Amino acid sequence: MAKKNEKVSAQPRLHQKAAEIQAYGTVSHILPLELEEPVRLEMTEQLNQLLADTITLRDLYKKSHWQVAGPTFYQLHLLFDKHFDEQVEMVDAIAERIQLLGGISIAMAADVAETTQIKRPPRGREEVPVQLSRLLDAHQIIIRECRTLASRAETLGDDGTNDLVVSDILRPNELQAWFLSEHLVNMPLVEAVDSTSQIRKTA
Repeated sequence: MAKKNEKVSAQPRLHQKAAEIQAYGTVSHILPLELEEPVRLEMTEQLNQLLADTITLRDLYKKSHWQVAGPTFYQLHLLFDKHFDEQVEMVDAIAERIQLLGGISIAMAADVAETTQIKRPPRGREEVPVQLSRLLDAHQIIIRECRTLASRAETLGDDGTNDLVVSDILRPNELQAWFLSEHLVNMPLVEAVDSTSQIRKTA
């Protein structure tokens, strides 16, 4: 809003700078959430770890979507993108929960890279079984985090965080992990293996 006697101009005010209005790792003091500041500090810290790992998994799905190759290209190309879209929603849900608790959500790629527990993949293309295994390893990290965080949130009385983590993060990650793992079952595609005949031959 223009001050009195200040000339109004359509010129955008570019290159503005100012100090941060809230530091990372802090929480707003006055919020009607019925959660004490130490609880909100602990929850936002753990949620930021989960957020960094979820962002990393999200991007790992997009990398796999672009670089997948082989006979299952079409199915996995679509599956990876579906899972990516679902991870996008999870990222947003976690970040908004952090902000709702009065904290600051981690956001930039460099900060995510410094924080995530998920191992960085090579830049090049990998074989499908390696892509799937890498994604499953990332899911395992996040699922473990979810169980720990949900239990801690319940102990501290943060029912909102508990509900978010169990319903919106843990369960979808479990489902995605199931879909991936089924692609690593070594099954014949054209001719079934007669296990009884194999047993007779080796007996």
